[in-house]
Amino acid sequence: MSTKKLIATSDYLLPQSLEGLHYESQMWLDTVAFWKDETRFFASLLEKQHREVPEGADYSEMLRNLDRLHELLYEYLSDEILEHERLLSDIEKGAKGIADNAYREQHRRLLEKMDVFTHDFRKFKMMVFGYAKKW
Repeated sequence: MSTKKLIATSDYLLPQSLEGLHYESQMWLDTVAFWKDETRFFASLLEKQHREVPEGADYSEMLRNLDRLHELLYEYLSDEILEHERLLSDIEKGAKGIADNAYREQHRRLLEKMDVFTHDFRKFKMMVFGYAKKW
């Protein structure tokens, strides 16, 4: 059996148009907004569960703290993506001293962050639902 190496989207970053990168950034903002909504739902779920859990259940408090941390991280990530979009706007306006390559490199780093956040969010979500089922 032969295996084929999968190529990450970041491998195609250089040939991709600025419009394509802009579209991807907009999708990231939509994804982060969705995560924020889900985080609010988790906060509500955890608060409800917390009232029903016996005293001394540290796991509940840990999940609630993680929930608040995620909310702050999403704000930070949204701000970073919006700053990235402002850089694109400056490039399109022809601002001096700003290179297309700088935007692409920043985009690559954001793509890596989004991949990490996506993975972490899925794990957090599984933890919350596992906890909710337990109680």
